[in-house]
Amino acid sequence: MTIKEIQNEIIDEFSMFDDWMQRYEYIIDLGKNLPLIKEEFKTDNNLIKGCQSKVWLQGEQNDDTIVFTADSDAILTKGIIAILIRTFSNQKAVDILNADTEFIDEIGLKEHLSPTRANGLVSMIKNIKMYALAFDAKKN
Repeated sequence: MTIKEIQNEIIDEFSMFDDWMQRYEYIIDLGKNLPLIKEEFKTDNNLIKGCQSKVWLQGEQNDDTIVFTADSDAILTKGIIAILIRTFSNQKAVDILNADTEFIDEIGLKEHLSPTRANGLVSMIKNIKMYALAFDAKKN
């Protein structure tokens, strides 16, 4: 699936819920199903700066795509990174770099987060794009 197709799927899933408590529960469930990052990658180098809680993100090149794994010490944050990993993992670096993140606004996520969590979300996206930039530069 393309990034846009995955984003549309996520928008559809979130539209099924009537209120934000149900959406929060869904985000938490997504976090519980997040494939965990290997313990060896839970280092300061993989820690996302700007997050209220600890979030580790690791990206590895797999042929011409990037595979992301992550973890967080906070259950809601874990769900947020799970949404981003679902969207951007197993995608080409150039597609990640060119992708917009308007789906975050469309599902209303940023406006329903505390300012510090919203800043963390921006930092998570920035780190994912930085991995894509690094892998794309290495390829060229």
